[in-house]
Amino acid sequence: MWGGVLREFVLFSRRGKTDGGFENLREGGRLDVVYQCLLLGLFTSGAVRRDVVFRVVLGGPPRPPLCLTVDGRGLRDARTDERSWEGILRKVLGGGVHPGVSVVRLSLQGVVREKEREGGNVFVLEEKGEDVWKVKFGENPTFVLGDQVGLPKKDERYVLRFGRKISLGKKPYLAATCVDVINYLVDLQNML
Repeated sequence: MWGGVLREFVLFSRRGKTDGGFENLREGGRLDVVYQCLLLGLFTSGAVRRDVVFRVVLGGPPRPPLCLTVDGRGLRDARTDERSWEGILRKVLGGGVHPGVSVVRLSLQGVVREKEREGGNVFVLEEKGEDVWKVKFGENPTFVLGDQVGLPKKDERYVLRFGRKISLGKKPYLAATCVDVINYLVDLQNML
């Protein structure tokens, strides 16, 4: 197991399709962004991060919202290439199963309510947040971020009732880059 601090990422994908009927990830409501975040959140060079749970709230057609959860502790038979993940996503969104991957009907606010009951710190990644270098993440942190469009304001306000904004800097970064940097920072804090 990497580190010892279980961390969770929650990505809100506004247009991510909620069934397996897509030709490719990009045309699946930008599921390519979801794949990139999953890749950088769950994998290191040659290993699956067993200390990461990655949730994606999909808001696209035909039946939103759906929450796709990939649990590094149970993930099996998953490579890092996009084609493999396209198959996994198509299968589970179409009603099939894959080890460590599940789908339930749950909104972003529902996910946050679950996290609030479980305890732990909730952080929203946003350019105007507190400098991430000054933040102690604590045990079992959860990091909430939006896709290339960002979080809906209503949902962001709701999440901030239970957490606070943190920032990687004034520049907007790709969601996958944010996930990678946060993993590094949590690993770093865990080593100190």
